[in-house]
Amino acid sequence: MRPIRNSAKAVIVQGGQLLVIVKRDARGNLFYILPGGGQERGETLGDTVRRECREELGADVVVRDLLCVRDYVAAHHEFAAENPDFHAVEFMFACDLPDVTALGQGSVPDDGQEGLAWLDLNDLPGLAFYPAALGRWLLTGGARRYLGDVN
Repeated sequence: MRPIRNSAKAVIVQGGQLLVIVKRDARGNLFYILPGGGQERGETLGDTVRRECREELGADVVVRDLLCVRDYVAAHHEFAAENPDFHAVEFMFACDLPDVTALGQGSVPDDGQEGLAWLDLNDLPGLAFYPAALGRWLLTGGARRYLGDVN
């Protein structure tokens, strides 16, 4: 059994738009995720967000408040067949992007990363954005901090 993976994600919202990573799945379909990734041993969650944003966005971020946490137990969701043993706990932080002009190809982009995009928050429910529950949470004002085992 694989260990549970801690992950830290950046929620960067400017002018009603969310900054996301654009990826393509094995079938060629585009989907969108938050910048961020796995925590390394000895690294704080804030350090994880900053490192991952430099690697994926090519830009520095200022990490603010913890917004919410989600579990993702793959066996319970639509991608169970692809990675049934995967379990992650994601910590999502509000982040500021002091220099938007610094955005570009990071030094270590995600596998399959095709670029970056600013998505209108109101459009998230109709897009392949993961975690979809975060899109709903952002639109409703985010009353809960623990989103549950959601995708």
